[in-house]
Amino acid sequence: MKIAASLRKKMRFRPSPPQVMLFGFVVIIMVGAQLLSRPFAYTGDQQISFLDALFTSASAACVTGLTILNTGTHFSTFGQVVVIILVQIGGLGFMTMATLFALLFKKKISFRERLVLQESMNYGSTEGIVKMVRKVLLYALSIELSGAVLLSGYFMIEMPVGQALYFGVFHSISFFNNAGFDLFGQFPERAASLIHYVEDPFVNIVSMLLIFFGGIGFIVISELLTYPKHKKFSLHSKVVLSVTGVLTFVGAVVILLLEFSNPLTLQPLSGGGKVLGSLFQSVTARSAGLSTLDPSLLREVTQFFLIILMFIGAGPGSTGGGIRVTTFAILVGAMIAMIRGKEDIVLFRYRIAKQQIHQAIMLTMISFAIICSAAMVLSITETGSFLAILFEATSAYCTVGMSSGLSSHLSEAGKVIIILLMFVGRLGPVTLAFALNSRSKKELYRFPEGKITIG
Repeated sequence: MKIAASLRKKMRFRPSPPQVMLFGFVVIIMVGAQLLSRPFAYTGDQQISFLDALFTSASAACVTGLTILNTGTHFSTFGQVVVIILVQIGGLGFMTMATLFALLFKKKISFRERLVLQESMNYGSTEGIVKMVRKVLLYALSIELSGAVLLSGYFMIEMPVGQALYFGVFHSISFFNNAGFDLFGQFPERAASLIHYVEDPFVNIVSMLLIFFGGIGFIVISELLTYPKHKKFSLHSKVVLSVTGVLTFVGAVVILLLEFSNPLTLQPLSGGGKVLGSLFQSVTARSAGLSTLDPSLLREVTQFFLIILMFIGAGPGSTGGGIRVTTFAILVGAMIAMIRGKEDIVLFRYRIAKQQIHQAIMLTMISFAIICSAAMVLSITETGSFLAILFEATSAYCTVGMSSGLSSHLSEAGKVIIILLMFVGRLGPVTLAFALNSRSKKELYRFPEGKITIG
């Protein structure tokens, strides 16, 4: 009896934190797909196939924003609410939302649940993780509420009060979570997304602030709010804020120069409109996927530049994707150190550990390989230029949601590939690898060191 009990105990499946994240996202996406495929989720007789519903659910839960159906016209109010709930769960993390309900019902958070929270939030340790979750929820809801109030008040100028409130709440949640979903397709006289507001300073500034706060990560938001008291930032926050600022400025300047004379994008706009249009694309390209300029009308060199920005992405522990600005900073630091003949990578007078350097290189190479492989397969299943296909694949994997127009014409095989890209990109290739192979054996020996010629 004791032997049988021991065997049952060993055979009992206890998922690791990465596996909990993997299964959790799969369940959320499947539930969302089931709801969105029901007749009451779409308008009129515009029936939606399960694959299209699955695509939309995955895009929302992975806070990507790529769409094959117009959210404002194809989905009913119920369907739109399902989409924005998926966005909120996907942006904050399903474990964060589960912890919210546990705290509301005064349920104790177990150590195992703290480990999952640590994994899902990319937090340094389990110490203080529940306190951090409270802060995350408070910051997120406060910022979304502020955005909703500002946008609703502004939308009341051009639409009924009830619709303005609905639009304000929906778009504030979507923008903060860097999801890229919008409802402006309800208006036949307008293009989708924010093209109608390309020269509107208020909508541009509010939207960019929501995207910015959602893209820097909750740890950085916390330090920004406590800076007046403590008067200092951690190395993490310094790197995220500085690299984000540099990429935003450089991106805006490059886009302005490349598109200044393009009659289909910036040329017809006023001087202020050109600046706002360039700045907005620079901000949104790294995570949000919204557009005040049609990406398909941009010059090819600009589209390729946006691919680079999408690949870099947002901050760790944020609602954005990509390889992350901290990874990019380490890679640039490594290049500078090698050029100068230095052994250590130093950022803000701190030496970066070799393990983190290896992680940055590994993540970059894996992400590059996944995007290139997916683009090659899509070039077989889809029709279109390779640049447009690469643009779509990068946008999906980096959970940006900016589209070159390919998504609405995807074949069934193409839709499946994009769904997988969004899922892997949101979960993270490293987390996915640990989830599929959680058992790691410690090596009992090391091979002798060898040297090869490089360059």
